[in-house]
Amino acid sequence: MMDTRIKYRHVQCFLEVYRQRSVGKAAEILETTQPAVSKKLKELEDMLGARLLERGKSSVELTPCGEVFIKYASASMTALRDGARSVAEAQLKSRSRLSIGVIPAAAAHLLPAIVRRFRDADLDVTLNIVTSDNNELLDKLRQGEVDLVIGSPGEPEQLHGMTFEQLCSEPLSMVVRPGHPLLRGDFEPARVGSFTLLCPPRHTRLHSLIERYLLTAGASIGNDRIETQSDLFAREFLRQGDAVWAVPRSVVQHELDNRELVELPLPQQEVRSSLGITVRQDRSMSVALQMFIDSCRTAAISQPEANPNPRVPRLVR
Repeated sequence: MMDTRIKYRHVQCFLEVYRQRSVGKAAEILETTQPAVSKKLKELEDMLGARLLERGKSSVELTPCGEVFIKYASASMTALRDGARSVAEAQLKSRSRLSIGVIPAAAAHLLPAIVRRFRDADLDVTLNIVTSDNNELLDKLRQGEVDLVIGSPGEPEQLHGMTFEQLCSEPLSMVVRPGHPLLRGDFEPARVGSFTLLCPPRHTRLHSLIERYLLTAGASIGNDRIETQSDLFAREFLRQGDAVWAVPRSVVQHELDNRELVELPLPQQEVRSSLGITVRQDRSMSVALQMFIDSCRTAAISQPEANPNPRVPRLVR
């Protein structure tokens, strides 16, 4: 039967003496005296009724009984540390807060699925959602104002000290209102440039992809553009006029399914917008943040229009 007089300090002294192979060095690390450590070791051996350590002139070695006991002693200390850490995290849960930066293209279609999965874990964590363009969000991440960014891959110079993990990619679409002049008769891609184009700001990666998309599809690019990241504005502006909206398809999938918007029959191209998560490499990852990242991965796989990344690496920490 276990001797209930065995205390944490007994096991701590035993393990430290074994690690250091010296009572003196163990005493220094434990910030106590050699006699105090020796006393705890003797008490432990007396309670177990077995000698655990052989003390030589230059080193301390385990006895056969010590070899048996150390496995359980190490496991018990690990369990205690894990338990203490779990209690600390549980106490902090009510104060936990995650700030998530997200570009508009992901805020409407991907983020709700991510948040639903994250909330299924029943963590008492407050989510703060910050929507902006990709460059501004990366600046906020660098300054510690957000914990993670869901957006496009930044430029190499922007990602210094950061890690980007692609979650998925999706096709770009050119959409108009039902009854738009471009839908009458045979469609001519070159006529697209005759109408106002709604597109993301020029400094964004998505803007460059859209220009490439139009060129490869044989559409002319006019000077009449409105740069916007407001989906609400773009939807309403399209309904009230003859503008053309260049946008990731998932953003307007609901309107396309309900025939509120119509996709122009441009030739299918392999131009896709990438979407992923960016974190700082110099920040330790909390349990809540790791679970949010796992929710991002799971949600991306379930997106019907997205092409999930087939090989999902773990973020470098």
